This record gives sequence, C-alpha cells and structure tokens, in this order.
Amino acid sequence: VCIVQKRDTEKMYAMKYMNKQQCIERDEVRNVFRELEILQEIEHVFLVNLWYSFQDEEDMFMVVDLLLGGDLRYHLQQNVQFTEETVRLYICEMALALDYLRSQHIIHRDVKPDNILLDEQGHAHLTDFNIATIIRDGERATALAGTKPYMAPEIFHSFLNGGTGYSFEVDWWSLGIMAYELLRGWRPYDIHSNNPVESLIQLFSTVSVQYSSAWSKEMVALLRKV
Repeated sequence: VCIVQKRDTEKMYAMKYMNKQQCIERDEVRNVFRELEILQEIEHVFLVNLWYSFQDEEDMFMVVDLLLGGDLRYHLQQNVQFTEETVRLYICEMALALDYLRSQHIIHRDVKPDNILLDEQGHAHLTDFNIATIIRDGERATALAGTKPYMAPEIFHSFLNGGTGYSFEVDWWSLGIMAYELLRGWRPYDIHSNNPVESLIQLFSTVSVQYSSAWSKEMVALLRKV
C-alpha cells in the first residue's frame, strides 16, 4: 500500500497494488476479483471506499480512502487503554456499517481489529473484503472462512456437521469479540489459528465468558446483545 495524490484535485488516497503472478501462485485470484466486485457496488461513511481501479501488465491497483489513524490492532499492540465510551463509539459505527452491508446482501466474514482503520478524527472504518461473500434472500453461506479467534460457532458447526449454514449474524459475533478485546486486552475465548474445529465447538459449549467487574452494567449488557 502507498499514498498517492490525484493531480487535478490534489486529493490524497491510499493505493493498494497486487502482483498478478503472485496472486496466481497463491491462488488468490478469485478473492481479489470478488473484493473488487463488492467494492465497486458499495459506499458508506464507515467503510474504506473504493474510488478507482486499474491494471497494467504486472499489477492490479485499487485506490481507496486514505485513513491515517492506524488500525485497531496497532493500537492494541501499543497498549492503548480504550475507554467504554470509545469502544461504544466503534460498536455503533461498525453496527451502521454492518447494517448497510446486510442491505447489500454482503457478509464481511473477517471483522477484527486488523481490519478496522481509524481516520484522523478517530472514527472507525471497515476494510478488507477479500473473503466477503454475497448471499441472496433465503440463501445461507457454508464455507469455512474468517480468522478463527473471531469466527462464530455456527461457521464451525456448518463446516463440521453440514448444518444449515450461517448468515449476517456471524459478523456481529466477530464485532462482539473485538469489542471485548479492545476493553480487556485479550479475547473472551482462548482460540488460535491452529486449533482444530472439533475442539472449538467443544470450547464454545463449555467455556463461559467472564466480564470484568470494572465494566459498567450497560457495557456488559451491550456486549451480551452483540
């Protein structure tokens, strides 16, 4: 990613570029085109929006909103102490983004601190639609997709047991996990990318989420609802 400026307007953007050969070697072509297809159809104040896309012989380019506040993962790693007020703001802004995505039939499937960028005023914007999917009325998603520590139980159940699939609700689960992590510094479930799916299903059925006594009743109630 690099920072670019449009000559006629002098407006600044972020430009993401991807080498075509590397995309082929990593089997990422389908995801790249899906992301581009989705970004071309959506626009929202709390998303990282696409402005232009083009390609040359070697690379593909996406020009998107420039957000200079860093992602929430960076701020977690800097041991930033997020207040309830700040986390509540992020939840509200992401709720508006997710509600908009639902109206466009889109499941993001990778809501996590790494994919929430802040602007210079401190507002949150959702990015990275690389594994997002579009579902029409009555359809359910079934693929095992996402980042395990933030993935909802129904995704694992669908993968393992061939269940009824999952829908937009999985993004809200991810948002709740992320909000908990911002407040406490760690996630409510001790899940890592190498954990087998079978063990995760058992974990969800046996482990109870512990809420900090320092949190307000209103904050705990909000997290339970998310």
